[in-house]
Amino acid sequence: MSETWTEQHIPDQHGRVAVVTGANTGLGFETARMLAERGAHVVMAVRDVEKGKQAAARIDGDVTVQVLDLASLDSIRSAAADLRASHPRIDLLINNAGVMYTPKQTTADGFEMQFGTNHLGHFAFTGLLLDQLLPVAGSRVVTVSSIGHRIRADIHFDDLQWERSYSRVAAYGQAKLANLMFTYELQRRLASHGTTIAVAAHPGGSNTELARNSPAALRVPFALVGPLLAQSPAMGALPTLRAATDPAVIGGQYYGPDGLGETRGHPKLVTSSPASYDLATQQRLWNVSEELTGVRIDLDR
Repeated sequence: MSETWTEQHIPDQHGRVAVVTGANTGLGFETARMLAERGAHVVMAVRDVEKGKQAAARIDGDVTVQVLDLASLDSIRSAAADLRASHPRIDLLINNAGVMYTPKQTTADGFEMQFGTNHLGHFAFTGLLLDQLLPVAGSRVVTVSSIGHRIRADIHFDDLQWERSYSRVAAYGQAKLANLMFTYELQRRLASHGTTIAVAAHPGGSNTELARNSPAALRVPFALVGPLLAQSPAMGALPTLRAATDPAVIGGQYYGPDGLGETRGHPKLVTSSPASYDLATQQRLWNVSEELTGVRIDLDR
């Protein structure tokens, strides 16, 4: 396969079911669009159903909309129950939705918003849907991280919810690092099953709405330079799509743009920060995530 991987390399997806979180805008929309155009039935899992329906109307393909608020465990459980009832099998679960640099606030369950939404929400959602994925040969869980996982990269177990002090940039870095650690630990636990793999991706710098909560000091530079340096959402979605569909992908891999600093370009296999590979921290994060969400992911069966 060509090193310059493009939308044209996405294999035929007819007969496959893909669930994409945060699919009504930006990277999620482009991911959903391209999968649907290749024949997949795509479930657009979104917080705002009306916006989801408007987005679905712009896609030429088989799409449905499912309400999902990743900042609410009740909503996550309800959405997962709906999907289990309507889709006996799921081929692709793409954990794309996220928030970035939010002011200090908490989810409905009292978790810091970025950690609660980006990591804990997807951890719970994945755990509740794994029974739909495990029987399906070739199924994948793809979780979207960020080059921001390298910023002050650490899992602050002594203050996971940033109750003592809050840095929106460091909190985002922790959440995105957690996405990678979850992927690596999930893959380790899935390996013996031989059907489902876990893979990660990041979009580089993409011109989406995600940076709308950036600190005031960064908003002007982002507004001036962002459109020049950032790539389109369609390009930013390609690493996710390669992780989800490239037949050569194996579990535990991480894909991002091939340009300078991985900020833009076509998707390639990349490496994450050294901190992300720490096995003890991965396992500790997994255990803490189960305790906080009440979702136990039992793969020893």
